[in-house]
Amino acid sequence: MELLRVIQLNILQVLGSICGMLALFVLITRSIDKRRKICLIAMELGSMFLLLFDRYAYIYRGDVSHKGYVMVRVCNFVVFFCTSFVIFAFNAFLKDLLLNEGRFEKIPVQLKICDILFVIAEILIIISQFTGFYYTFDEYNRYQRAPGFLISYLFPVAILALELYVVIKNYYRLRKMTGITLFLFTFVLLAASIIQLFTYGISFINISLVGMVIVLYLFSIRDMNETVARAGNIEIDLLKQEQKAIHRLFEQTAEALANAIDAKDTYTHGHSARVAEYARKIAEASGMDEKECQEVYFAGLLHDVGKIGVPNHIINKAGKLTDEEYDVIKSHPVIGKQILSSISESPYLSIGANHHHERYDGKGYPDRLKGEDIPRIARIIAVADAYDAMTSKRSYRDPIPQQKVREEIVKGMETQFDPEYAKIMLQLIDRDTNYEMKEKEEIKELAGRNGLSCDEIGADVSEGIYMNPAMTTISFTSVTRPQAKDLSSVPTLIIFDSLDARVYLDEKRGKDLLYYEYGRIRLDGEVTAGGIRNVKTESVEHIRAGKNEWLNANKEGLRYSIEGVRIEDHLLIRVTDKFKTTQIIMALPDKARFAYIGLTGEQCDIVNVQISRNEKAEAADYIPRIAEEISFISGPEGDVPNIEVAGWRAASTDGIPVEGDMTLTFHSMSLPTARLVWHCPYVSLFYSKDGHINGEDYKEFVLVRFDGENWESDETVENRMLINKNDDFTSWDEWKNLNKQGLDYTVYIKKEGNKVEVRTENAGISIVSTTIIKIDVPKVYLSITGDQVAITNIRIS
Repeated sequence: MELLRVIQLNILQVLGSICGMLALFVLITRSIDKRRKICLIAMELGSMFLLLFDRYAYIYRGDVSHKGYVMVRVCNFVVFFCTSFVIFAFNAFLKDLLLNEGRFEKIPVQLKICDILFVIAEILIIISQFTGFYYTFDEYNRYQRAPGFLISYLFPVAILALELYVVIKNYYRLRKMTGITLFLFTFVLLAASIIQLFTYGISFINISLVGMVIVLYLFSIRDMNETVARAGNIEIDLLKQEQKAIHRLFEQTAEALANAIDAKDTYTHGHSARVAEYARKIAEASGMDEKECQEVYFAGLLHDVGKIGVPNHIINKAGKLTDEEYDVIKSHPVIGKQILSSISESPYLSIGANHHHERYDGKGYPDRLKGEDIPRIARIIAVADAYDAMTSKRSYRDPIPQQKVREEIVKGMETQFDPEYAKIMLQLIDRDTNYEMKEKEEIKELAGRNGLSCDEIGADVSEGIYMNPAMTTISFTSVTRPQAKDLSSVPTLIIFDSLDARVYLDEKRGKDLLYYEYGRIRLDGEVTAGGIRNVKTESVEHIRAGKNEWLNANKEGLRYSIEGVRIEDHLLIRVTDKFKTTQIIMALPDKARFAYIGLTGEQCDIVNVQISRNEKAEAADYIPRIAEEISFISGPEGDVPNIEVAGWRAASTDGIPVEGDMTLTFHSMSLPTARLVWHCPYVSLFYSKDGHINGEDYKEFVLVRFDGENWESDETVENRMLINKNDDFTSWDEWKNLNKQGLDYTVYIKKEGNKVEVRTENAGISIVSTTIIKIDVPKVYLSITGDQVAITNIRIS
């Protein structure tokens, strides 16, 4: 306490100076409300005068000179006056805060009483100067408390108590930090006033008052910053919302325009949207950022906008176009450029429209650009556009099977297409094992209809409904024609496989598209077996019904539910109607072929068709086995277990750590269902924590296919591939035949630091793949996989 007495003069001077500076800061601050600014300046200046005059009151205490006489009396008067004045200024600050932040409609009556008390207090201070009611001075010119001294404390304490009451009562209407600051201001000063009653010679009230005024200033600055930040965030949010609204408007306008373009051609419904989506996938896989991918998407969406200027009779002509008509069609890129060039903020739109028919070899149109002179965005759209054109129905042909489309894209690399983007398209095709990347309708298997009108089997048949390990449910109502007299006039399920997932009853056409029929299931329970190894049928009756009753129910309209699931080489189909449930299990000839259900019938209408698919696959043992598993890997086993790869990368060996020089040998034989060049072995270089494909932290560096194609990874890897055909290579047909007969492969692997070289030669194809890994990984693993291939006797040395 004695130390505080010694240093309090310095404290008063420092705090007074701070208050003066803070008053200046408040004055030059623009972001504080004007009324609140006046209150803060009044508090800061009042506090400054209070402390400075209090300091001089102590300095001149006991000085009996004329100057000392005047200074002691003036300073003490100012101290008493400023104490009440600062509390009054705080009262004004509090009123402003409640009206604005607390959203009070009127000022609380307690604060109005505080103003009255302030006026009375200041009048009493003035009267005291002439009566000695509050304080007097002895013969040594020293300040002495008078009998009325307690009353001088009563008014400030009463004002603070009323302010504290208002703060506590309305705390919930204020922000948390605001309430805490106001509470501290009033509470601390009340506590200091009580202490001051029992302490003489130390200015507890004055120092506490000024300290709280400084805290209040800091709070105001913090509140100001938060208000500015909130305003900034609101402005940013509004800008973001505006940008999103503009983006949505742009997107909706582009989609509307694309739909208008597609509507001109009966056979291109959804073409623009599909091209845009395929183009975006290519852009993403090539490593473009989100903004660039968006630009590619919208350029793809509007790539055919120029067709607006092409007459309808040319666009929808069923037969072959004349040279003159073809020239008109070829003008649509230029028309598109003219239409879109007015959108100066998005120049990529006109670029995509103008150049999407350029060819990589320079033989395209309209400008006959070549190679990388063709804008990147147009090279991407060219691949996506060609893919969708081939996989969509046209007036003169059905969709081309995806595998044949793949072969066409391979043929077009470096002639029609940029090889980089064509290769990415091939990767997307290879990943699309369920053939989702094609023209879709509301119910794609019914070409947009929700029903079939069947006069005889196969006359009207749905596209194939794909069966996989996830349960597929097909429900519909069958209405048998009134003239029908026997049970054959009901829906029939055709179970089959073909390249384009369509039923072909014409033998020649079916042969071209590798049509294979497993069997037929008539929904009265009759099963006709085709190319399957075994079949088992079980039925459970719900309601006993005779032949005529069941037929009449079909004539009135009978609801059916078909559940189908395929696990490896077994297929389960469960047919349920209100009379019975029939379960059919088929043992398929192999694991490699696809299985589709084609919906057809005889003398019946199939209506209200609904198709749904579970996301989760059924357990591996869901279908009871009725025939032995067919295995093509029963041959000798080496250092690594044999694998049978029934589909694209459907199975892989565990990772083999790559270290130094290694030699890998194995026997490979394409499965009986293999028919394409890429139905062969592959080798993958990768990393994962557990050494398994798709394990934790999985990262593939390169996929080397033994037909000479390779999958490159991203910018974390640099890959170089050299492929040569030597004298042993005769043709790809012969190469496929040799793989079907079976080949012994030898693969040489060499790892030096972060560089891995893979070399092999098979049936005249020499491959050297060099991979430089640009990131640090603890290990590099090698895995053998493939497509439609059996790999046995794997040995490592």
